[in-house]
Amino acid sequence: MSSVVEAATMPLASPNVLFVMTDQQRFDTIHALGNGRIHTPNIDRLVARGVSFTNAYSTTPICIPARHTIRTGCDALTTGCFGNDKRDAAHLEDRCGPFLARRMGERGYRTFLVGKYHAHPRDIDLGYDTRLSAEAYRAGTGHEVKTTAREGAMIHLPQRNALPRESNYEAWTTDRAVELIEEEGEKPFFGLVSYEPPHPPFAPSPPFDRMYDPDRLSNPVEGDLAVDHMDEKIPAQNHHFWTTRENGIDHTTARVVKAHYYGMVSEVDRHIGRLLDAVEAREDADDTVICFFSDHGEMLGDHRGWEKTSFFESSCRVPFLVSWPAELPGGERCEELVSLTDLFGIATTAAGSPELRDGVNVLGMLRGDDDPRERLFGYHRTPRLPPNFTAMVREGDRKYVFMRNGGREQLFDLSADPNEVDECAGDHPEKTAELRSALVEKLTAEGQTAFVENGTLRHAPAQEIDMGRLVREPYPASPADALDGSE
Repeated sequence: MSSVVEAATMPLASPNVLFVMTDQQRFDTIHALGNGRIHTPNIDRLVARGVSFTNAYSTTPICIPARHTIRTGCDALTTGCFGNDKRDAAHLEDRCGPFLARRMGERGYRTFLVGKYHAHPRDIDLGYDTRLSAEAYRAGTGHEVKTTAREGAMIHLPQRNALPRESNYEAWTTDRAVELIEEEGEKPFFGLVSYEPPHPPFAPSPPFDRMYDPDRLSNPVEGDLAVDHMDEKIPAQNHHFWTTRENGIDHTTARVVKAHYYGMVSEVDRHIGRLLDAVEAREDADDTVICFFSDHGEMLGDHRGWEKTSFFESSCRVPFLVSWPAELPGGERCEELVSLTDLFGIATTAAGSPELRDGVNVLGMLRGDDDPRERLFGYHRTPRLPPNFTAMVREGDRKYVFMRNGGREQLFDLSADPNEVDECAGDHPEKTAELRSALVEKLTAEGQTAFVENGTLRHAPAQEIDMGRLVREPYPASPADALDGSE
């Protein structure tokens, strides 16, 4: 690979490092990277400021495991976290080493986290000097983060944020983050600013709830139903989130939902602009590394599915922008495979003492000093359900997906078929076998006997998965009970 950076000198002083994170944002929601329908002028500023990685993945595409990957630099085989089971995260430092914020503090940084962090227990020490999250928001405003929109059966229906946009959680998060960015001192800063949107409920504030005309937006991508729902978790999630197992949501409603989802992206984009303004007002703005990314994507009706946990691109591929004007050129694109595991190494390498763990040295790769990743592996398993382990191998333009439930396999050629509607494992048995063998070798080397045995991937008889319905608060036994004497 040719180097993106002409000169390979590292600065003498440690740069600031700012991570900006959204929740459930698809890779294809940035105007400057090809989505002409969406308005993201400030994320576009980040594109112009640095390098955009166009093949970036969340290797365990669901909330808690993805965030554990970011804070540890380790994938699910190391963290042991394959799904959203609410285990005590304190054990992760025993398995993986100190969290990223703790490591950056050891390197002489003042550290802060503002916004969502999604770890258990709520009072866990993640290593930050300052942490301002939902509890601080409630104490300062009296508002609840998630009471401005209905959940349960309405979580994917278009809604509206009832709070003024100047005082909702995202605005508060930005206000606090700007204060911390503007703070002067002898130490450089390492900060994580973590936004809740565009995670459902899909409830942007006015006027973002009416920015997009649904009739001007595209329908979801659909292939053959047998391929779209080969992973039984997709129809199971549809039922869980109150959509039909086979068809999810009709196209008209799906476009309305997309309009609100895009509105949430644009609303967060406005806040990101304020963060950028605060960075650019500093004298050391050019020596501030900014990484923008999301924990995973959102199916948004593609392949007749919603939410995440799938290894279709709309679920597992994420935005991933890295800028450092003092060291990296602006407006560049990079097609090499990167993932959330690499963020740990970006921060520690910028700080002058690289610690890669399960990641690759992205900054070294851009400077031509380190080799790019040849293969990328991903894993997911939903806890407390029948065997449903899924795994992905991405190599070049090919993506292989294995589903333990039924021993099913998929192969896609992302160059010829970027929408993944032409499953071609049967047409390319040699490539399928090659990537299957690579997965077996990886799992065997990591001692993952739950998933591989005697050189073979473990299969389970195909069965329908039942996740039940999403109900945040139980519905009353009788409709009249909901009135609670208020008639």
